[in-house]
Amino acid sequence: MKRTLRGSKSKAKKGSGFLKRMTTKAGQKVIKARRAKGRHKLSV
Repeated sequence: MKRTLRGSKSKAKKGSGFLKRMTTKAGQKVIKARRAKGRHKLSV
């Protein structure tokens, strides 16, 4: 039986990694919001 989700780590980092988030104003807002909420993991 196959697993339902088989995500690629490199693809995930390319799309929603920390560095990618920090390059845009909206992405920075996302990181800021996640920090404010106290997330253990800010991004992929």
